[in-house]
Amino acid sequence: MEWWSHIAWQIVLAYVLLGVVAGFLAGLLGLGGGGMMVPILAWLFLEQGYPREHFVHMAVATAMATVIFTSVSSVRAHARRGAVRWDLAKPMGLGMLLGGFLGSLVAGQLSSFGLALFFAVFIYLMATNMWFDRKPAPGRTTPGFAGLIAVGTVIGLLSAMIAIGGAMMTVPFLVWCAVPIIQAVGTSSAIGFPVALASTVGYVWTGMRVEGLPATAVGYVDVPALLCIVAASVLLAPVGARLAHRMPTRLLRRIFAVFLFLLATRMLMMIW
Repeated sequence: MEWWSHIAWQIVLAYVLLGVVAGFLAGLLGLGGGGMMVPILAWLFLEQGYPREHFVHMAVATAMATVIFTSVSSVRAHARRGAVRWDLAKPMGLGMLLGGFLGSLVAGQLSSFGLALFFAVFIYLMATNMWFDRKPAPGRTTPGFAGLIAVGTVIGLLSAMIAIGGAMMTVPFLVWCAVPIIQAVGTSSAIGFPVALASTVGYVWTGMRVEGLPATAVGYVDVPALLCIVAASVLLAPVGARLAHRMPTRLLRRIFAVFLFLLATRMLMMIW
């Protein structure tokens, strides 16, 4: 592992700070933090001279791998407060396992430009939905077991392609189905694990067949970035979860929506 000595301390510090923010958001809003990490990781990878034809795939794959750990830390904190709807998380999680693996395979067939463009457009849509915070119609409920599996599959496929644990779609969907916001956040943190695990396996598998990746990578996953981000994020996720149970999230959701708009715009600027 002599490649550790060639990584600048500024890069390591940036990874750690990224993990702090991602972990806090994972606990606060049920977000794995992957979507927020992708543009920043992509920029850091370019700064280190990673190949332009692979840097977006590596950013998405590495961000998705970190969600495995942030989601576990977040869901434990929410479960202790009874905020996880396991009756919803289990069927949706099954669908997200399938969708996550399929999404990673689809993403592997796209160019860096195509993947980045898809990421930016989708993040714009999700940020808009988060900003307006639409309310469910009276009497609306969640679909049955099969319907939840189908929804989970679609969310998992899209999540794997843009490196989010599913919360950016799961939380709005559950709130739309009249699930209380704090339960939607807690449940989405539980659902983040299966899609992150399945999609990471897919990115490692497809990346193993690609030539020209840096020595720090396992498949498309960059190991130093993963280790640094996870070390910081798992410590902050419980802090965010505690705060989520003490304060309203409307203002925070709007602030995060603005943050997402800026990140998606940054991604478009990097590829244009």
